[in-house]
Amino acid sequence: MARAKRGTKRRERNKKLFDFSEGFVLGRNNTFRRAQEAVHRSLAYAFRDRRVKKRDFRGLWITRLSAAAVENDISYSRLICALKKSDVQLNRKMLSEIAAHDPNGFTQIVEAVRAQAPSH
Repeated sequence: MARAKRGTKRRERNKKLFDFSEGFVLGRNNTFRRAQEAVHRSLAYAFRDRRVKKRDFRGLWITRLSAAAVENDISYSRLICALKKSDVQLNRKMLSEIAAHDPNGFTQIVEAVRAQAPSH
């Protein structure tokens, strides 16, 4: 019986992997074993970092809000507490956009809820 060397199936598999590894440097884009390792790792990082990106953006919004709140003589935590007590339905993303692009509007929001802020 003739020896099977996989032929087209191996070529298809390798081509698919090398398409993924395009742009990688050194042996990671043209050596099958190194490319396979790099592609698997990159896909794992991509999966993980789609979730990490959400955390990073939330941190950015909180930092922006904190800076804007301090400019309006209130701490971030007191501002959030006041917003919740006043039943304001704006999330951190929208509040940070308002703070960055419309400081006067943000000041009006802060003044509207300031009475609900805890005073320690």
